[in-house]
Amino acid sequence: MSTSFKRLLAPIFVLVLALALAQPAGAQNGVEEVTPLTPAPSAESGQMRDETPRLWFVELTSPPAVNGTDPAQLRQEKNAFRGNAQRAGLRYRERFAFDTLFNGFSLQVEPGQLPTLSQIPGVKAIYPVVEVARPVAQPTNDPELATALAMTGADVAQSELGYTGRGIRVAIMDTGIDYDHPDLGGDGVDRENSPVFPTRRVVAGYDFVGDAFNADPSSPAYNPTPQPDPYPDDCGNAGHGTHVAGIVGANGRVKGVAPDVVFGAYRVFGCAGSTTADIMIAAMERALADRMQVLNMSIGSAFMTWPQYPTAAAADRLVDRGMVVVASIGNSGANGLYSAGAPGVGNKVIGVASFDNTHVSLRTFTISPDNAPIGYAPASGAPEPPTSGSLPMARTGTPTTTNDACNPLPAGSLSGKAVLIRRGTCTFHTKALNAQNAGAAAVVLYNNVPGRFSATVAGTPAITIPVVSISDAEGLLINNRLAAGDVTLTWTSQTGRFVNPTGGLISSFSSFGLNAELTLKPDIGAPGGLINSTYPLKQGGYATISGTSMSSPHVAGTVALLLQAKPRTPAAQVRNLLQNTAEPKPWWGNPGLGFLENVHRQGAGMVQIDDAILATTTVEPGKLSLGESEAGPRSVTLTLTNRGTAPVTYALSHAPALSTGPNTNTVSYLTGFATVTFSTESVTVPAGGTATVQATISANPSLPDRSLYGGYLVFTPQGGGQTLRVPYAGFKGDYQSIQVLTPTANGFPWLAKLNGPSYVNQPNGATFTLQNGDIPYFLVHFEHQARLLQMEVFEAASGKPVHPVHNTILREEYLPRNSTSTGFFAFAWDGTRYFNNGNDKTKDLPDGSYIVKLSVLKALGDPDNPAHWESWTSPVITIDRP
Repeated sequence: MSTSFKRLLAPIFVLVLALALAQPAGAQNGVEEVTPLTPAPSAESGQMRDETPRLWFVELTSPPAVNGTDPAQLRQEKNAFRGNAQRAGLRYRERFAFDTLFNGFSLQVEPGQLPTLSQIPGVKAIYPVVEVARPVAQPTNDPELATALAMTGADVAQSELGYTGRGIRVAIMDTGIDYDHPDLGGDGVDRENSPVFPTRRVVAGYDFVGDAFNADPSSPAYNPTPQPDPYPDDCGNAGHGTHVAGIVGANGRVKGVAPDVVFGAYRVFGCAGSTTADIMIAAMERALADRMQVLNMSIGSAFMTWPQYPTAAAADRLVDRGMVVVASIGNSGANGLYSAGAPGVGNKVIGVASFDNTHVSLRTFTISPDNAPIGYAPASGAPEPPTSGSLPMARTGTPTTTNDACNPLPAGSLSGKAVLIRRGTCTFHTKALNAQNAGAAAVVLYNNVPGRFSATVAGTPAITIPVVSISDAEGLLINNRLAAGDVTLTWTSQTGRFVNPTGGLISSFSSFGLNAELTLKPDIGAPGGLINSTYPLKQGGYATISGTSMSSPHVAGTVALLLQAKPRTPAAQVRNLLQNTAEPKPWWGNPGLGFLENVHRQGAGMVQIDDAILATTTVEPGKLSLGESEAGPRSVTLTLTNRGTAPVTYALSHAPALSTGPNTNTVSYLTGFATVTFSTESVTVPAGGTATVQATISANPSLPDRSLYGGYLVFTPQGGGQTLRVPYAGFKGDYQSIQVLTPTANGFPWLAKLNGPSYVNQPNGATFTLQNGDIPYFLVHFEHQARLLQMEVFEAASGKPVHPVHNTILREEYLPRNSTSTGFFAFAWDGTRYFNNGNDKTKDLPDGSYIVKLSVLKALGDPDNPAHWESWTSPVITIDRP
């Protein structure tokens, strides 16, 4: 294998699930693997980046202002840091200084100076400021949210119970809101160049970034410098925030979950590209100052599953101050377990999973000979499909062949035709480009698994022909007609409502928990797959988008309904009420088997807001995080509180859900259910009183170690009424048995040199001048989240520390896992070590030969237990300055 590794490339992770009929469920104490009827979509192949952060949070010693620290003390600590940083020679650019929800800064520093940053006096911890991507919309013109509202009971809460969210202030942290949109309180006149703000319904907000901001370093328009202004209008090229706001509370042609709320708009994205986590915290602080009651964050940092991460910790502090915080759990389901992200993993945050909508409104084309309508979604990165005209159709393969347009096609072979291409094997851009180069006039992509999907063909060279996506069933219909004879596609201006075969099941993209501390995440789910809502007027006014970005505002809207119905509910109690009354859904892989979807993927299940409003009994805690099973069975006490006027007797039972096997990146599904015993078979809760019951949960001893398991404790009222549930999840075996520093196919860790855009492995050691970027890099793959990374330097000849005490060159806490099975992080070293002679500063090591020991403490590990550490020692590093 070559020792050169492209900085901007990494091998591609593919999620593999066997294509086979599921076997019957085993006995209660047995373990069998069940396989989906069809495989889950894998992560589409394409260019992957080095995952090393470029910006850093610096946390200072004292708690932030919301925890009681005097503002003068916070100012003193920041001034002290600036002085100490200058004395240490730290070269940095200060982006934000935080006081309210986080005490510290966000900084841009050169990679080689990270050790210096971590050792500056007063620095409690450093964390990467992660890049946060924004999903891409698929525009349509048919405004329809009714089917999604019916899935959550929001339609009943509005029409029968009379709740609309009136008087509730909901913050939308996103791309801004098109507050000229008539469904969001505007008059339908686009005033982007002369904004009128605030408005009747968008009553507060701020633009933290400006139109040109783009935090994606791979973008040609990369511009990480914010240019804030007071007008948080959604950019016409963005739209995500307007869509999210519409789900929460549109009131016009589209009706959202809580159509009478008022909004705060906190814009953290430019017109294109990504944002960063530090801007999110700045927006959180502004939302608190604006007295928002609910905050929706349809954005997050995948694989950052630590609740200590600054965005998650800041969100928890908002809950402490009375604001309910709702956040998407992430769209990285294809990348395996522990893929949820902050802030949704916060201990007090409601982290939301996505279920597919039961129906979808789509634009249509027809096919001959009977003009059968086919619903389609336009692919982003391609021209808009026309609304009239006809094309002959062709296909590049059949469902049983491998010709899926991943290889170049004969020139002119598809001239003037709309070509049908099956999803899979390579990127959508590759397929579309090969068809375009063969003369195709349009591309129709069809799914290789049940249901619909959104596609993007953005890339270089650009795609210049229309590209649309359709379902697997529609693709097979066209394919069969092509096999029998000629088929003509006719574009139309019509839309139609189509049944979604995966409706009500977990969305293929929805991320898995648990979080890094084995806390149950996600907490709850809502419709997020194929949701139609408002969109900027310049972009047509309405759009269909998929993502946990869409499920989160459904829950935020239900929170507004709940707060209107029960206005004295503490923010910290809202999640319990929603979880108690949620409805678990069956496993996506084969619903007919009757297994429940993994608890660490759906949480408590689909939110049912009408039931939450009507329920008079609650069960606490609302969820159970069992931790490691090596400690033995877990006994918990549950308290039932009856606020009704009559006693209620509940029968107690257990509903297990499927487990997932030990492999993080390749998800397998297992039976092997836990067992639950209750202290009593039933419990009576007096009117206006409480009762307790004890449950003991035991992991199945036959379940493979490192599996994740879960289920539901069920409380069924005798004589009818609202069934209540408490989800639980746990880890089978010893959590610290998960290997963190896995070598992967590239043999990580590496000692490396950076040569232009490439890292070059130095397995036999290397000499570094420490000049002009010639510094050592350590490339590491993290298979799992790590509690602590520590790097220490030793004399190469003797193996002794370079100083009896001060030989540490880097300490970093709460690290994420890599997003793929072969991704990596690169840690640079500038040749200094921490040195304390009363001045608290770093010190250059003299020229010579050294080795670096890199150690990681595993998640929930005991730092005094050697078995909870992993380490790697570098080849010899020779420092030879000119």
